[in-house]
Amino acid sequence: MSNKSDTEVANLEKGIGHDHASTVAVPPKDRAARLHEFREDEGYIVDADVAPEPGVKVAKDGHTRLIPEPSDDPHDPLNWSWTRKHLILFTIAFTAFLPDYGSATGAITLLPQSEEWGMTPDEVNHSQAGNVFMLGSGGIFIVAASAYFGRLPVLFWFLVLATGTAAWCAAATGFKSFMAARILNGFFSTVSQSGGLMFIQDMFFFHERARKINIWASFIIMSPYLGPLLGAFMVNSKPWPTPFWVYTALTALGLILTVLFAQETYYDRTIPQSQQPPRGNHLTRLTGIAQWRSRHLRNTFGQACWRQVSVILKPTVFIACLYYMLTFAWAVGINTTLSIFLTPLYGFHLKQVGFFYFTPIVAVALGEITGHWLHDLLARHYIRSHGGHFEPEVRLRATFVSIPCVVAGLVLVGQCLENGWHYMATAVSWGLYVFGTMVMTVGLNSYCLDSYPEASGEVSAWLNFSRTLGGFIISYFQVTWANAEGTRVSFGVQGGICLAAFGLIIALMIWGKRLRLWAGPLNFATT
Repeated sequence: MSNKSDTEVANLEKGIGHDHASTVAVPPKDRAARLHEFREDEGYIVDADVAPEPGVKVAKDGHTRLIPEPSDDPHDPLNWSWTRKHLILFTIAFTAFLPDYGSATGAITLLPQSEEWGMTPDEVNHSQAGNVFMLGSGGIFIVAASAYFGRLPVLFWFLVLATGTAAWCAAATGFKSFMAARILNGFFSTVSQSGGLMFIQDMFFFHERARKINIWASFIIMSPYLGPLLGAFMVNSKPWPTPFWVYTALTALGLILTVLFAQETYYDRTIPQSQQPPRGNHLTRLTGIAQWRSRHLRNTFGQACWRQVSVILKPTVFIACLYYMLTFAWAVGINTTLSIFLTPLYGFHLKQVGFFYFTPIVAVALGEITGHWLHDLLARHYIRSHGGHFEPEVRLRATFVSIPCVVAGLVLVGQCLENGWHYMATAVSWGLYVFGTMVMTVGLNSYCLDSYPEASGEVSAWLNFSRTLGGFIISYFQVTWANAEGTRVSFGVQGGICLAAFGLIIALMIWGKRLRLWAGPLNFATT
């Protein structure tokens, strides 16, 4: 990140965006070093009244600082209208909904596919595991490509390929072909799921991000439950490819929304407005031609790849990802194997299994509503009681709400399945766990983003990878483990692992700031 001259600083401080209350001339200073207004030793100074500074731009409430401070350039995404920002947010959230929706659709087609191909459901489930693994690992490549080629063209081209591979899944006539299509579809479809934080970081101010992450995350967490719900009703009366053709149509819809509404949101505020590269027209931005012409102003290919490595080497990011893997893995394991448990225990047919998936959908909705207020409430309370300052570790306080739900939900699911309790008890227990994962997801994403705001894509990709890696691993032994030791033991151990992993969160809350200071800044070529 380079320093600005006095003239460049003046260029950045002339105008007011649509959400700005006021601005006056400010003494020249190095704004590039404070682009995200995050000082590792002080955190964020959010309340302008507590730490008055001449010319600081504030929100409509008159005292909340706009972080990062926007330029006066109308092309700066921070200055875009509310409608434009939220059309892009909805597009990103909808396309982030697709990969887990498509992945979990395969959980409901296991039985008819195993009958058609003469295989066991557990063997067919290997295609599911391959798809889940690529949902995470593909994100590492996607974010590196976005740092080099630009955000919008990577989103567009990957969705084109995701649509094609989704159609291949539906048209496959044998297991090998189906498995290859599933693996490739996982890689290409994860583009908004792995890189969604980049768009949120680019368009929204610090005080807005938690709620926007909550919206984006709710689409992701709900999607693996809506896929089996709808798929069960389709497979009940239609052949198994039908839900995959529906998934293909939804992916094509996501592609259309991207063409119509998505924009290139990357904007380098270290470059004065007069020197910003030509944006080109929408078609050249969509296909990447405009970004390719200005690639010398962004990361080199080597820098784009190294960004991934340097972020996961930061101890706080690594610990957050490890915790996420240890607690979210069971969500993927339960979802991809639940029909195998429910069918013999309760005598459920596909339609009854489909109805059962209403439970986690309601749980996600309740988690979204809770998170809409919870994360901001925790932040505002800390800011008021700490002189207008905010530390990223405050975001982790939300996990105190989530961890009891996660542990209790897993333990009770195991008890229900082992003891044959009423299916409503199983449903409520599962919903309790899903509610906890929803609250936890937003807290962890917000924490990592606040800690390293210049690495929005990288922290998003690594958190997504950790989530899916755990699910990939457990998918291979969830059923075998439960059959060998019983669901009471297997799910009880899973709950115990989650509770023990909570020690990582306690460690971050106590030593997280010291670890961040010790590890130092990322010093990326671009932010």
